[in-house]
Amino acid sequence: MPTAMTDRRRLIGFVLCIATILLAVLDTNIVSSATVPIVRELDPAHGVDKIPWLIAAYQLAATAALPLYGKLCDVLGAKKVFIGAVAAFLAGSVLCGMAESMGRLIAARALQGIGGGGLMSVTMVVLRELKGPGEGDGGKGGGIGGLVAGTGMALGPWLGGLLADHADWRWIFYINLPVGLAVLVAAVRVLRLPVRTARRTIDFLGAGLAAALSTALLLVTQWGGKDYAWSSPQVVGLIAGSAVLLVLFLRRQATAAEPVLPLTMFKIRELRYGFAVQGLVGAAMMGSLIYVMIYLQVVRGIDASSAGLFLIPMAIGMTVIGLFSGRLASAGWSQRTFVIGGSACACAALALLATLTADTDLWAVRAMMLLMGVGFGQLVGQLIQLVQDTAPAGQLGVATTGVRFFQTLGGALGAAVFGTVLSRVYAARGPGGTTSTISRLTGPAHQQAVDAFVSSMNVVFWAATGLMLLATVLAFRIPARREPGPTDSSSPTDRQAAPAAA
Repeated sequence: MPTAMTDRRRLIGFVLCIATILLAVLDTNIVSSATVPIVRELDPAHGVDKIPWLIAAYQLAATAALPLYGKLCDVLGAKKVFIGAVAAFLAGSVLCGMAESMGRLIAARALQGIGGGGLMSVTMVVLRELKGPGEGDGGKGGGIGGLVAGTGMALGPWLGGLLADHADWRWIFYINLPVGLAVLVAAVRVLRLPVRTARRTIDFLGAGLAAALSTALLLVTQWGGKDYAWSSPQVVGLIAGSAVLLVLFLRRQATAAEPVLPLTMFKIRELRYGFAVQGLVGAAMMGSLIYVMIYLQVVRGIDASSAGLFLIPMAIGMTVIGLFSGRLASAGWSQRTFVIGGSACACAALALLATLTADTDLWAVRAMMLLMGVGFGQLVGQLIQLVQDTAPAGQLGVATTGVRFFQTLGGALGAAVFGTVLSRVYAARGPGGTTSTISRLTGPAHQQAVDAFVSSMNVVFWAATGLMLLATVLAFRIPARREPGPTDSSSPTDRQAAPAAA
C-alpha cells in the first residue's frame, strides 16, 4: 500500500525529530549550570539542600513514564503520543519559568520530566515510522543519535551558563517554547504516521508497577550513602520494596493480556543482548562523566565551568562518528559492528582513564575523552536501531522505550555503585575524613588525600572498564544477521503499519 508520507513531509518530519531530540538532550544538561542563580533567587537560605531534588525530579518522572509511553505508541499510534509528550514538556517548561519557590520549581520540573521522557524515546519511534516499508537508512539513523547527543552535550552547559549569567535563569526553560511550539504545530499538520485500528487494552497496573519500581530504585541511588547510610532503615526499606515490586511487576507482565514490557521479547537474542548492553553503557557512561569532572575539580583545582569544557572533546568524538556513520555503513559496518566497535573504544578509553595521576597532562585527558566520544557515539542510536529492527510485530514502541529504560536505570545504578566504591576505597587509603574535606587539608595531609583520591578514582574507572568489557563480550553474542521466523517476511516498519495514517 502506498505511504501517506510524501518526500517533503518526511523531510519536515525528520527535521522535527532532530529538533525534538536536541531539545531533550539540551534540557538534561542545561539546568546543572544554572543552579546557583536559581537558589540565590528562590531560596537562598535552604535552596542548596534542595538542588538534588531539582535534578532528580526530572529524571524520576522521565524514567517512570517510559514503559507507559512505549505501550501507548503501540496502542494509540506514535503521532498522538508524540504530540502529548511535547505538550506536557512545554507545559512543564512554562511552569518552571514561572515558579516562585523551590517547591513549585521541583514540581514543575517533574511535569517537564514526564514530557521529557517521551521526547527522546517516542521521537525514535516516530523516526522509525517515517521510513516506508522495507526502507533502511544505511546506518545513518543510528549515527544521528551520536551526532545530536554530541551537539547537545557540548551546547547544554554552555547555553545554560550563558543565559544564567547574561539574561535570567528562567530563560533556560522559556527557550524551549519557540522550538517546542513550532514542533507541536508542524507535527499536527505534517506528520502522517500509521494509526492503530484494532482495539487493544493498556496495562495501567503494569505501568504503575514499573513506575513504582523505577522510582524506588532511583531513590536508592539518590539517597544511599549520601542522605542516608546504606544500612539505614530508609535505604534498606527501599531496597526491600524494590525487590517486592520487581516480583509483582514480572508476575504482571507474565499474565497481562497486553503487558507494557512483554517478557517474550527477552527470548529474542538481539533484544536480550541489546537491553543488557544498553544498561551497561548507561552505567559506564554516567560514572565516567561524573568522575572525570570530579577529578578535574578536586585533584587539578579546575573550576566547575572550565571542567565542563572537557566534555567538548567527547562531544566532538560523538559528532564525528555520527557524521561518518553512513560511510562506515556503506563500507560494511552493520549495527552489530558499530556496537562491538563502540564498546571496545569506550573500554579502551576507560582503561586509559584508570591510569590518571595527579599530574597527568591535561591534553592527554582531552584525548581520552575524545576516544570515549568515538566509542559512545557508535553506541548511542545504533543500539536503539538494532532493537527496532528486531522488535516483534506490534511492539515497536515498547521495544524502543525498553532500551531507553534500561539505559536510564543503568546510569543511575552505576553512579550510585561507583560513588560507594570511591568512598570505601578512599576511607581505607586516605588520611581520614571524607572526600569532601580534601580541599580543607594542607601540607602532607592534603598530598596524601589527593594521592588516595586518585588511586580510589582509578579503582572506579577500572570497574567501569570491566562493565564495558562485559558489554563488548555481549556485543559479540548479538547475531551477525537476524534469522526471520516462518511468518516474519516483512520489515519491522511494515509490521507496524496500519491501514490508515493520521
